[in-house]
Amino acid sequence: MARTRKTISIDEKIAQAKENFEKAKAKYDNAAKELEDLQEKQRSIQRNELIKAVEKSGKTYAEIMSFLGSID
Repeated sequence: MARTRKTISIDEKIAQAKENFEKAKAKYDNAAKELEDLQEKQRSIQRNELIKAVEKSGKTYAEIMSFLGSID
C-alpha cells in the first residue's frame, strides 16, 4: 500500500518559516555580538600596546603629536 502524503497548510508553513527565521536571527545576533566583543577587545589591546610604545619611546607629547600630524 502506498503512503499518503501529509498535506501541510499554508498557516503551518508560515509558522515553520517564522520559527526558522527567529532561530536564524538569534544565531546572527549572537554571532554579531561575539564579533563586536572581539573587535572591542582587539582595540583595547592595540590601545595598550600604543601607550606602552609611546612611554617607551621617550618622546614628549608635543613631539608625538607633531609626528602624528605630519603623517597626513
